[in-house]
Amino acid sequence: MEVNEFINQDLIKMELQSKDKDSVIEEMIDIMVENGIVSDKEEVVQKAMEREAKGTTGVGRGVAIPHVKSNAVKKAAVAFGRSSEGIDYDSMDEKPSYLFFLITVPEESHNEHLKILAQLSRNLVHDDFRDSLLEAESAEDVMEILEAI
Repeated sequence: MEVNEFINQDLIKMELQSKDKDSVIEEMIDIMVENGIVSDKEEVVQKAMEREAKGTTGVGRGVAIPHVKSNAVKKAAVAFGRSSEGIDYDSMDEKPSYLFFLITVPEESHNEHLKILAQLSRNLVHDDFRDSLLEAESAEDVMEILEAI
């Protein structure tokens, strides 16, 4: 299972408009709604907020990986968003987040989101991987970077 099996250029937003954690979650879910992956935005936003209440998905090093399991998700998918200004995401290292990966999976999926999360996490610990995503100029560039992992 590879991350690039769950993402395409339509699920990539090179510059997020959000300025805070709740807004970035909604903006990332909007990407999924626009692409027909999420059928009920409110349901998925609620599930995402419930997940965040259990502990932040701001993993540090400028990265946040919110993830949602819901019946309103039609198929497993990953959306990517970037903020050049950085967003206070209540990250574990208390620093702003710049790179966001939203993982959505249907309720009945087993541990699919954990496998995607693990693969992303293994790569996001490397400075060069994060830097390449920060420096990417287009959705095509992001896809090339993700396909190489």
